[in-house]
Amino acid sequence: MNEVVQYIIRFLLYGNTEAARKVAYAPAVQPEAMVTIVGNGIDGELHYPDLSDLQIEQLPDGHFVVHTDIVYTTFFFISRAEEVLNARRDKYGRFLAKYSLLNGNNRLTIPLIDEYSRMLMKLLQLELPQPGFAAVHLTHDIDTIAYYRHLRGMLGGLKRGHWREVAASIRDIHNDPAYTFPWMIEQDAAVKQAQVIYFAKHTSGKGIDYPQYNLHGKDYLSLERMVGHSGAQIGIHSGAYATCPLPAGKIHRSHYLNCPVDRMQQLAEAGYTDDYSMGFADMAGFRLQTTRPVRWINPHTRQLTDLTLHPLTLMDCTLSNDEYMRLNEDEAYFYATGLIQKIRQHNGEVNLLWHNTVFADNSYHRQLYPKILQLLQ
Repeated sequence: MNEVVQYIIRFLLYGNTEAARKVAYAPAVQPEAMVTIVGNGIDGELHYPDLSDLQIEQLPDGHFVVHTDIVYTTFFFISRAEEVLNARRDKYGRFLAKYSLLNGNNRLTIPLIDEYSRMLMKLLQLELPQPGFAAVHLTHDIDTIAYYRHLRGMLGGLKRGHWREVAASIRDIHNDPAYTFPWMIEQDAAVKQAQVIYFAKHTSGKGIDYPQYNLHGKDYLSLERMVGHSGAQIGIHSGAYATCPLPAGKIHRSHYLNCPVDRMQQLAEAGYTDDYSMGFADMAGFRLQTTRPVRWINPHTRQLTDLTLHPLTLMDCTLSNDEYMRLNEDEAYFYATGLIQKIRQHNGEVNLLWHNTVFADNSYHRQLYPKILQLLQ
């Protein structure tokens, strides 16, 4: 078996190398193995996998044969091969859930790869992972630090009649409605086991990447110190356009969750270790079909990279925006609870994304976010 196939089988077995030696992946039954997964390999042309029910046969000698190619299906989703086969994109260049094979039939709410893992571990008589959270990441994209601390925002505020708000912000950034960071730090501190990450914007500031704040200015540097004192990390929030230069860094999320396959390869070659872009903007759920972080495989080259993809569980605007799921507060909480329960069941990783600006807007997120954090305590 090549490196990628070996990695996939180990991943399905939660990293159990010894158990992986008992699994064969071949076009026909391999008698020396306890389980044979029948498949034609992943080195041929990319194709859409069959998502029909699992077909498992037990031979008289006790050998199990899995007739569903769960290795290729795993490769298909964690490599994001579907985005190579399907050229549909929205006006921002993003591959959305509504274009995906995962659209409908609740497929986004069921981590199929993790279900494969449970099946395979049962066949090998392995103990299933204990329910719980392997990790919790509370992440925040800093798309703007403040509404009224840059010229265009200031003029816009004055035009809309927000004279007092603009004046108060100019006097002290803490008075700006978007500067909700102290409150966010307080909320996140309640989840003791969580790793908190703020993604700072490194873009051209053009188009949907507007505005780009001054990363060397006093407003950002003051925020960076406050975030650092809270114990949080700072990651790179790169431009929404794949042509934007990629700054040096290790931890990454793309603006607008627009991270096409060629950008992933750029990240891998630039030495990034972790990406947190892996969610659909228009529908929350398991885009990678797993609740666990996984090393990215380039679908073109079949090369296993050192870049780890962290599946995004929930993004604030996905739940509430009219162009996305358009859920009310109760519906959003119910939906979030279902996804988090699935992650707990599979001992997966929770990755939340809430922007500082939604806590200033007239929305339900200031009430919803603490309620979701309580599910993780």
